[in-house]
Amino acid sequence: MVFPQTSHLARFLCLLGSLLLIAPAQAKTYKWVDDQGVTHYGETVPPEYADKDRSELNPAGRVVNTRDVLTPEEREAKRQAELRKRQEAEAAQERKRKDKALLNTYSSVEEIELARMRNLQQVDARLGSLKAQIAMAQESHTGLQTEEERYRAAGKPVPASLHEDLVNSQVRLTRLQEEYRKGEAEKTQVNERFDTEIRRYRELSGQP
Repeated sequence: MVFPQTSHLARFLCLLGSLLLIAPAQAKTYKWVDDQGVTHYGETVPPEYADKDRSELNPAGRVVNTRDVLTPEEREAKRQAELRKRQEAEAAQERKRKDKALLNTYSSVEEIELARMRNLQQVDARLGSLKAQIAMAQESHTGLQTEEERYRAAGKPVPASLHEDLVNSQVRLTRLQEEYRKGEAEKTQVNERFDTEIRRYRELSGQP
């Protein structure tokens, strides 16, 4: 009687071993902890716990794989790093595009200088016009101020129309002066832009 029982036991152990080998391919068991600290087991992790740490178990209950979820700070740091990497790649691509356009637009440094001169001439023409307008606006405003002073010196009330003209005159003068300052800033920017383009062109073309 002993031998048949031993034979049955051996066959059972063989069958169990085969099942254990097949089981991992059929299903996985996961272990995770919910927000209340309760440990759960299952073949799938619920979506609401997808961002939690979890472990994969083998049929014997041993941990075979662990997925550590990043902390909010680590996730933000990773996001920032990925953002910087993407921005750097985009900047490199934009630089490559500008370099190609620069080489396709000019054939020499002299051509770039001519383009600079044309741009500056346009800005200078606008500044010259603004300067003349400012002089006229200043003269008109000074005349209105003189007229206002005469009224005050005579002890007479300043007419509302004169006061309104003074306000409008000052507004126009201020606007023209602001446009002139912007024009001067634009002239500086034009020079800086062409200086940069010349340096880059020389780097790319090897021309002196």
